[in-house]
Amino acid sequence: MSSPSTAPDWLGACRRAVDGMNEMFVEHPTSRERVVETGVTGEGGDRTLVIDQQAEDAVFAQLDALHEAGARFTAVSEERGVVEYDGDGLLVVIDPLDGSLNAKRGMPSHSLSVAVADGPTMADVFFGYVYDFGAREEWVARRGEGAWLNDVQIEDPPQERVLPDGRLEMITIESADPRWIAPKVQALGDAVYRLRAIGSIAISLCQLAPTRVDGMLTLWRTRAVDVAAAQLIVREAGALVAFPGFDDPLGAPLDIEPHSPVVAARTAQSLARLVTVVWPSDATPEG
Repeated sequence: MSSPSTAPDWLGACRRAVDGMNEMFVEHPTSRERVVETGVTGEGGDRTLVIDQQAEDAVFAQLDALHEAGARFTAVSEERGVVEYDGDGLLVVIDPLDGSLNAKRGMPSHSLSVAVADGPTMADVFFGYVYDFGAREEWVARRGEGAWLNDVQIEDPPQERVLPDGRLEMITIESADPRWIAPKVQALGDAVYRLRAIGSIAISLCQLAPTRVDGMLTLWRTRAVDVAAAQLIVREAGALVAFPGFDDPLGAPLDIEPHSPVVAARTAQSLARLVTVVWPSDATPEG
């Protein structure tokens, strides 16, 4: 029996979608062109930009082709919501443009995120793909097989860097709304020496895979479309991921709703410490 990660060709479909999106960015090179809205609101609740729609069109053109070739699945996407392709239990979770605020303002850090799962939760993701259009970096993971950066397997990544006072040297942080940062300043200062906010949850989380940073967290509830692929990439590179809004750390559902912050680190001790920053000890997790 073939591995579910090799049939159909999810990686090839993602790469062809990237090619289509690169053409779109060339056609819309300036922030003046990229801020144009379609006039509709996506299923994720954000106002849809023309570049959002065209990015999603590039992805769905590849999903259409896979379906025509015999693949059966259900797509869950940032803009279109749930789209049935004669689903047989497989979920394809897509954010065509994670970091769209960066993209529309002409900043480089924005990505395509695609995850494929054989069940309803983060633990069920078996293929993850993130493409960073700024750094031109392709991140790929297959469950139980490992993670790759630009076709080179991420093996034996460095250990986390911890200062003598116990703080992690550097982490990435997302959902960096000042109103969410302010109440967490003391806790962040106690746990971390430096913060980096990239503006794309998928890219920020992937930085942990080769230990470019020592951890990652979001200050607000994340949607599966933003994080499903990157969390597999990080776990396959030997790090740990938790969604503290759930009893099961990987129990967050693969739907369109924001449920829980995401927290990641290389060690259980550091993960637990970062969880305390974003999730009060008296909060009640979902089942």
